[in-house]
Amino acid sequence: MIVRKLRLKRAWSQEQLAQFSGLNIRTIQRIERGQKAGLESLKSLAAVFEIELEDLQEEKNMLNSEKYSEEENRVIEHVKEIKDFYSHLINYVVVIIGLFIVNFITSPDYYWAWWAAFGWGIGVVSHGMSVFEVYSFFGADWEKKQIEKRLGKKL
Repeated sequence: MIVRKLRLKRAWSQEQLAQFSGLNIRTIQRIERGQKAGLESLKSLAAVFEIELEDLQEEKNMLNSEKYSEEENRVIEHVKEIKDFYSHLINYVVVIIGLFIVNFITSPDYYWAWWAAFGWGIGVVSHGMSVFEVYSFFGADWEKKQIEKRLGKKL
């Protein structure tokens, strides 16, 4: 976020920042999306923006803790869990389709790919049910009851 803010403050495009810093444009895009940047990339960006390396690294730590309320952090975390589930689901579909193609090419008389689809599918369904809170055996209510039970008082 801070890299994008600093870039826009100077009215630079991503291409210009990549050229000035000596980094690949894809690296700039990845960093601006909030993905982890290598130390050398951060050093290059700090030099281009004429700021300390620590200033770039501190922003990452402050983003999650101070900017949002507890409720906002909870919602942000839940959205990340949903995103992780969809990523898991897409990986499942792509790999299982690939396995069925390999299965069809190598041994069309026996579909062994069903076993992988079934096993991994149980994991995907379980992940989805957990993320979308279809069941909540050990959810927030359970945690609260256990804490109250051990403290001997209501929270």
